[in-house]
Formats: sequence, C-alpha cells, structure tokens
Amino acid sequence: MGGRIVAGVSGSLGSLAALHRAVGLARQAEAELLVVLVWTPPGGECGFRRAPCPPLLSTCRDAAVQRLREAMAQAFPTGGVGVRLSCVAVRGEPGAALVAAADRPDDLLVIGAGGRRWWRRLWPSVARYCQRRAGCPVLTVPRPELQRELDRLTRRLALAHVGY
Repeated sequence: MGGRIVAGVSGSLGSLAALHRAVGLARQAEAELLVVLVWTPPGGECGFRRAPCPPLLSTCRDAAVQRLREAMAQAFPTGGVGVRLSCVAVRGEPGAALVAAADRPDDLLVIGAGGRRWWRRLWPSVARYCQRRAGCPVLTVPRPELQRELDRLTRRLALAHVGY
C-alpha cells in the first residue's frame, strides 16, 4: 500500500481505540501512520479573533502537544508502536483539520465514532463531517465497551444524586 493512515486522537477512550485500530492497519499494510490531535483556542477561532492573546495561544498549543504525548503514552505505555509514525497537533476545527490532514486519495482516515445519544445529534459530529467531506475512505471505530459501561454508570449515579 502506498498510502498513509491518518488517525484522529483526542485522548478519549474512543479515540484511543481508533488509534489502536489504525496502528494495526498500518502494520498490516506496512503504511505510514500520521496521528493528528486538533485543538482550538478558548472561545474558538471567532473568540480569539475578537480578543487575540498570543501568550494564551502559545499556552494552548503547548497544552495540545502535551495532550498528544499523553494520549500516545496511554495508548502505548511500553513505547514501541512498530510502524513508521509521525504525530502532529493542528490548530483548527476538528472535522476540517482531519479532512485536510488526510488529503491524498489513497489515505485512510481512522476516527472514533463518538456517542449515539439523541442529544448529540443536535451538535455537528466530527465523524459525520469526515465521512461526508473526506476525499479518502473513512473508518469510524465504535466506542469501546468499557466507555459505554462508564457512561451508563455515570448516568445512574447522576440520577441517584438528583433523587430520581
């Protein structure tokens, strides 16, 4: 295979599951793996344009790079991934930045599918954005069972705390 595998990572369990899937596919295809963490300034791009603060921007960039390092360390605590690997923290909107990173027709974009709650449909989904706009195949990896169990437990505890 001549293409790359581009994996979107945020540090969530779902994105780490997608990263593991991407590494497996990269090993199988002997492809290069590009790991992308997307970040935005506090308040988004519009908020930053209204009140620019370069020191804050620098701090946010450094925090994103650190988050990427931590995500890689969580996913691969022993260090060795076994594939050609590059990691990058990119400023922008997640869907658009991931589609821009996977800009070759022979790339494969691997991302976590996110949740399927009814209220999540009210906000744009990064996975749906990528599926509709990417110029390459997109693989969405479902959330791991552990994440689903944690979400259920959190909901039960929240309802018990409220008194329902």
